[in-house]
Amino acid sequence: MPMTEVSPQPLPIAVAEADSGIPRATLRIWERRYGFPQPLRDQRGERGYPAAQVEKLRLMRRLLELGHRPAQLVEMGVDELARLARGPRARGTAVEDVREDAFIRMLKAHDMRRLVGHLRRALDQKGLESFVTHRLPRLNAAVGEAWAQGQLQVFEEHLYSDGVQQVLRGAIAALDVPASARPRVLLATFPQELHGLGLLMAWALLGLHGANCMSLGVNAPVAQVAAAAVAHRADIVGLSFSAGMNPGQAARGLQELRGLLPPRTEIWAGGSCTLLARRKIGGALVMPTLEQIGPELERWRAPTA
Repeated sequence: MPMTEVSPQPLPIAVAEADSGIPRATLRIWERRYGFPQPLRDQRGERGYPAAQVEKLRLMRRLLELGHRPAQLVEMGVDELARLARGPRARGTAVEDVREDAFIRMLKAHDMRRLVGHLRRALDQKGLESFVTHRLPRLNAAVGEAWAQGQLQVFEEHLYSDGVQQVLRGAIAALDVPASARPRVLLATFPQELHGLGLLMAWALLGLHGANCMSLGVNAPVAQVAAAAVAHRADIVGLSFSAGMNPGQAARGLQELRGLLPPRTEIWAGGSCTLLARRKIGGALVMPTLEQIGPELERWRAPTA
């Protein structure tokens, strides 16, 4: 009796999201805007994604992080996308996972071309999420320690920060998050907080997970953060606090901001300020690590009972 080939079952949207790394909100927007992906529907109307489409989505995500636009990529086949994704390595730019001490030597030599090139290749290899949650924190810690030990001057620390910002801003722009995406997130730091790198790292992860972000940058007065949140119709206000931020000033700012915002607007606070480690902050969600961003966005999007 001849054997009949059984087609694999379509993958639920949660599995397609996890496998491809593309948030489900983005999948739905692409479906409407570009006609891809093209999910099947079960008897309950739930989306199911063929494995071939998920493979294409996986390649698309990698290429988005390299600066390509989704409108270009949806027209390509899987083989073409795979060739494009292999492009940088084919040109002899294989990624070397540079040790932190070698990275510090690059910085001390002011070899910014090589330094930024390393960052971009690490982003290419690891993907945006792993780059932001694993590689950058190690490099940030190494640069901070080198500065504390007198191995780096202040201007060299600034060179590092500028190089990282170049790479992250390029990756954020490549995400092409639609203006209609939710949640709407306003990012800022309070007065006297001049470190914006943590804010940019959070922006990259929020955008990767389909959030629509706007940033005021650093050193924003509390009242103006609140005014911008109302004007932006923000669902969430995200704030970054470095270790150098005065804990009392940070606490007072958070309390003031909570009183100025609509009750429905959440406040997310992250960073290395001691306030976030030792105190429960009323009215604000403390984010101990960047890895918490994805699960908290899922929690925000989940329908309430």
